[in-house]
Amino acid sequence: MTNPMRPNDQNRMGLPTPPRGWPIGSYSTYAEAQRAVDYLSDEQFSVEDVTIVGVDLMQVERVLGRLTWGKVIAGGIASGAWLGLFFGLLVGIVTGNVVAPVIFGLIGGIVFGVISTSLPYAATRGQRDFASTMQLVAGRYDVICDPKSAERARDLLAKLQI
Repeated sequence: MTNPMRPNDQNRMGLPTPPRGWPIGSYSTYAEAQRAVDYLSDEQFSVEDVTIVGVDLMQVERVLGRLTWGKVIAGGIASGAWLGLFFGLLVGIVTGNVVAPVIFGLIGGIVFGVISTSLPYAATRGQRDFASTMQLVAGRYDVICDPKSAERARDLLAKLQI
């Protein structure tokens, strides 16, 4: 098993390496695997020897809702206003005059925000009228351990009720 804090020759070259070790547990969710490793840590086990491996990876796109021109423009106004307010306040603090830079910052930020959100949306020409987030999830999460301490880890995890 490799430790990212102490890279071996392959890791120094930036090459991906598969994890090594003996399986000590398999869980259906990442939270369960994380809880198992946390339990090992609580039991003073050397968790540097442990790796959580996601198996059967899937890319999941969760649809958040429909996009409309109104939502796109409103989002551009909101994000642009925050950005403009931030830069306006910075300039105002440096110059000593806060009001004028904040007003110009808000106006400029709103214009920039609307343009920067509207152009990409218009370029899709209705082919992607929804907002979504992407996640990489696994079908199961295996916890593996360096062979020198895998038996002790297995014995400790046998006491854990998940």
